[in-house]
Amino acid sequence: MIRLEYFTSSDFDQLITWIDSPHLLMNWSGPMFNYPLNPDKLDWYLQDSNVPGSSDVFIFKAIDTTTETVVGHISLGSISQKNSAARVSRVFIDPQWRGQGFAARMLTEVLRFGFEQLGLHRIALGVYSFNEAAIRAYNRAGMQREGCSRDVLRYEDEYWSLVEMSMLKAEWQALHPVQVAAATA
Repeated sequence: MIRLEYFTSSDFDQLITWIDSPHLLMNWSGPMFNYPLNPDKLDWYLQDSNVPGSSDVFIFKAIDTTTETVVGHISLGSISQKNSAARVSRVFIDPQWRGQGFAARMLTEVLRFGFEQLGLHRIALGVYSFNEAAIRAYNRAGMQREGCSRDVLRYEDEYWSLVEMSMLKAEWQALHPVQVAAATA
């Protein structure tokens, strides 16, 4: 199981250690940061986040509840109250924990937060098309592929395409029906 907790400045060093190359940083954050990642940049990233009722972004670390180890990072941002929508971004699994299903479980927990705690109608994400492992994980979590924006980012001598995926609240509810306690007689 995965438990999400708010990402704080005490988590900076671990994330900086994980993001150890310009290519990895671009894959994780797009053009939001430049390499190398450092505490000042992450301080800016955290500004105005994680305040229920006022933030338009929630940034989490993901903890494996079996080992109590931080295994990943994920955020839910671009929250629009008007459209009842948000966007998952900056998903990252500690390299030593990859291939064990944590990405799908992390995404499931952030979807639960968005649909059940924030009451959102739609949650979307974008993933670079070469990141096939992430796409498979997002499919396992129930995300639906909407399409592909071709060659949206130029990195060094290549162009990267972005696969767009989303889930609607009704799809979430179909996958995760609310368990109603049986009435006692």
